[in-house]
Amino acid sequence: MRIFDTNVQELKYKVLMEVAYQTWLGNDSFAVFNEIANEIVKKGEPPMSCCIYKDRAIVAERIRIALGGNKDNPNVIQVIDIACDECPEAGHTVTDLCRGCVAHRCADACKLGAIYFDDEQMAHIDKSKCVECGKCADVCPYSAIANFKRPCERACKFDAISMAEEGEAQIDNDKCVACGACVYQCPFGATVDVSSIVDVIHTIKESEDNKKYKVYAMVAPAIASQFTYAKLEQVVTAIKELGFYMVTEAALGADMVAYDEAQELIEKDFLTSSCCPAFVRYIKTRFPELTDHISHNLSPMATLGKFIKEHDPDAKIVFIGPCTAKKAEIKQDHVKDYIDYVLTFEELQALIDSKDIIVEELPETSLDEASYFGRIFARSGGVTAAVEEAVKELNPEGFVFNPIVCDGVDKCKPALMRASKGLMKDYNFIEGMICSGGCIGGAGCLTHGPANKKEVEEYGKESSAETIKSAIDRAEEQGL
Repeated sequence: MRIFDTNVQELKYKVLMEVAYQTWLGNDSFAVFNEIANEIVKKGEPPMSCCIYKDRAIVAERIRIALGGNKDNPNVIQVIDIACDECPEAGHTVTDLCRGCVAHRCADACKLGAIYFDDEQMAHIDKSKCVECGKCADVCPYSAIANFKRPCERACKFDAISMAEEGEAQIDNDKCVACGACVYQCPFGATVDVSSIVDVIHTIKESEDNKKYKVYAMVAPAIASQFTYAKLEQVVTAIKELGFYMVTEAALGADMVAYDEAQELIEKDFLTSSCCPAFVRYIKTRFPELTDHISHNLSPMATLGKFIKEHDPDAKIVFIGPCTAKKAEIKQDHVKDYIDYVLTFEELQALIDSKDIIVEELPETSLDEASYFGRIFARSGGVTAAVEEAVKELNPEGFVFNPIVCDGVDKCKPALMRASKGLMKDYNFIEGMICSGGCIGGAGCLTHGPANKKEVEEYGKESSAETIKSAIDRAEEQGL
């Protein structure tokens, strides 16, 4: 059964799994990682690039990313230069639809003289003169001039990716929100999220079977839509088998956030959600005038991490979810004390397989900490539904909840533009998710399918907590 959407994910997984396997064994020498490259790229098999040696060099770079990436680069999304040389040069290009016409409207429209013609009167563009204005494309009667964008550039809605002098992609860290869209869309896997998988293994091993300190795994509610080859309860058991002391639901943190966010909204009468770190960064970098309106609550991940560490100060907490932006979030000063590491679902799969755990054969371990509303935070509209429920439970006199739900940058941008100009008077809450569909569309998911929303909804209905408040009260009484 196919676990991943793409072969790029499969390759990434193989590297992570082999690195994890050797780390469990205590083999972390450079020679061992050379062996990993040789194991993944075998002689006699068709090369993925020009030759087997380049393939191995690329795998070596993937290993470096799996070991934490370039330490001088603070971004959790990094580019493997040698893997990023197969895309054509981006920008306006004359295609083979050019008929070599007599009119030459393209040349007339270009005021910089960037259009020239060969002996057959076919148009060409001098890139040293072109400023990508697109006027030539607008006037071509055959639509023969196309504006080509690399997949990573097209995926990035923040204009954070451009082409470096040598042709490889480069990321503007000031614009990047770490959403990982470029990671999922690059057909060569040249953009990669930095991994903490080795650090997590060391943390588990050094806990001495959770006697020295306890290691908690906090799973995002989007997990219900992943690992479709086994039952969710078996996946929970598999996580425990890795050596974690406890598996807890980030959805409980979502319950806490929903309740506190509802109270804050009632007091302030206008808020944007704060659970998506990429959305929060988008507001701060592109719409700074709205910064004060971002909910002051921590994200569900950080909220539950804080709760756990208040009860167990020595705890080590690993968040497991679909989001690459969470890897950036835990570096922030107001979050770093609560979450130690972040793994994606891709990395969890590699970690499980590195221990030869057969998930489908494991007994079931149930989770029942969060409410239905905390669990549906994973899909677009879930935050709004939870805040609306919390408002009902708080029952404020005369307060009317008027939300707007946005998922994907193309939907978030116009809502934020209107809010920044004071044109959102009909609404008092903006739920924003940078990934299309919400967290179930995150770059770190194993799969991105239409059934994901349904799976999350069914998972939410399995909760025994009748209200958000009852889930929170139970956690506070039991300390998890």
